[in-house]
Amino acid sequence: MAIIETEATLHEAHRDNHTHRDVNGGWLRPAVFGAMDGLVSNLALMTGVAGGAVSQHTVILSGLAGLAAGAFSMAAGEYTSVASQRELVEAELDVERRQLRKHPKDEEAELAALYESRGVEPELAREVARQLSKDPEQALEIHAREELGIDPGDLPSPTVAAVSSFGSFALGALIPVLPYLLGASSMWPAVMLALLGLFLCGAVVAKVTARTWWYSGLRQLFLGGAAAGVTYALGTLFGTAVG
Repeated sequence: MAIIETEATLHEAHRDNHTHRDVNGGWLRPAVFGAMDGLVSNLALMTGVAGGAVSQHTVILSGLAGLAAGAFSMAAGEYTSVASQRELVEAELDVERRQLRKHPKDEEAELAALYESRGVEPELAREVARQLSKDPEQALEIHAREELGIDPGDLPSPTVAAVSSFGSFALGALIPVLPYLLGASSMWPAVMLALLGLFLCGAVVAKVTARTWWYSGLRQLFLGGAAAGVTYALGTLFGTAVG
């Protein structure tokens, strides 16, 4: 009885040790990139405009315009990028589908050779390839995974990518505008809130990476702060020159 309980405990520990993070980044990349881009670009835009010694109304208008323009640009770019990638994948799948239809034996031999190259005994590799090739759709899926590194049933959606990018960018870009909308009369509350947002975003990203939360947070804070500082200096310089 004790042996059975021990084995069950070891099995449970083994299963827990093999829980992996999401390494594909299917949801992480557009969400994080959009939020970070919105925060940094709009903060930099607003500090650059504020550096030119303009009115509070102009800074707010610049922030809202940057939010709208950036969100639509991100959505359009993400949609085009993902749609183009999906179209390319579908074209390659059509090529593979035609090859399976016209030359099934050659494709079966190709699959067997692939398994052999990975250490499977030749006879077993040929048998596995033969059985897997009986179903054309299954054969297509296996060839796509082995040769193209993709899953035909799990292609990214351009619409989902565009909507998520739009939303995450708008949310990030709203942060430096928010203090003004709530009655702030200077740039400092917007800067402090935006830097806090950058640190928190970096810390959240660390949950799915190997970095510590404070390192990831400080890295994002430094990069965003540097961008805001440079654009503020440029805004001051250009404002003085134009004025």
